[in-house]
Amino acid sequence: MDEQRINLDHLYDSIRCALDHCDVVRLSKSQQNNLGRVLRQHNGSAYDRIVIFSRLKRLRRQVDVLRCVPGLVFLEHDACQNYMAGSKYHCLYSRFYLKLPWARVLSSGVGVARRLRGEGVDALFVSKGYDERVVSDRGTERDITAAFVGSINGHSYVERRRMLESIAARSELLITRTDSGQRYVELLNRIRVFVSADVGMGEYMVKNFEAMACGCALLAWSQGEDEDAAMGFEDGRNVLLYRSVEEAVEKLERLRADPALVERIARAGQEFALQHYTFARVGRDLARAIVEPMRPRPELTFWQRAWVRIRYGLRF
Repeated sequence: MDEQRINLDHLYDSIRCALDHCDVVRLSKSQQNNLGRVLRQHNGSAYDRIVIFSRLKRLRRQVDVLRCVPGLVFLEHDACQNYMAGSKYHCLYSRFYLKLPWARVLSSGVGVARRLRGEGVDALFVSKGYDERVVSDRGTERDITAAFVGSINGHSYVERRRMLESIAARSELLITRTDSGQRYVELLNRIRVFVSADVGMGEYMVKNFEAMACGCALLAWSQGEDEDAAMGFEDGRNVLLYRSVEEAVEKLERLRADPALVERIARAGQEFALQHYTFARVGRDLARAIVEPMRPRPELTFWQRAWVRIRYGLRF
């Protein structure tokens, strides 16, 4: 539903094709802020599942509408902010989802899903992915030894920025950003080693998979043994992982001095990304999680039913 940095049409198509029947409805920001009207227009009561992919800032004030939806599923890629002390959304995801205890949350982080479950949320892990039709190795010359491409500004990226700048102060590292789409893919195809720094986030951002798919050797901040294992990241085989500035610099210098190691890590990582993190694969995983049996929704009170009927014209 939401506007994203990348085009998600292929992901939605993959989900749709894996289900017996699925309608995809794309909403503007204004429509996302008025889900009551959308559910009325599309007869929300006719569906076994309603899957929402939007931002918490647009959803958190619409609990009175959302509590009417029995088969409510959220596709969630940002709930890591729930556990980031410096985030303006710290603990807000928990508060929101606990108001909808029957709803399912499909979280892109293993640890995030586990913590939400511990709080009483029906949370399942399904990883992020990348559009394999757009993001690929184009076989061009790689004239950038090591780089990070992406945002380092904003409250969520303070630790990322600190880490990258610390590495860059000790070793050659380009920190840059570019437009999404073709220019972004072209830039990834120029990079030999992609240095990722998802510090403090508790899960891996999609850039890791995109870099692997484009043939970069990935040097990534470790998210811990459980997350690394669940993602299939094996240090020294399909990625190189680091846990400190010193380890990042040491491994970056090792890669710089050993082109064969770079090539080996890059090829193994690319093959792994193609097998596990394409939109085609992730879409099927999401479809399976969507149709799994859910908790029953608590019955609405008379006043709750009356309110949504009068305010939004909804009958569930």
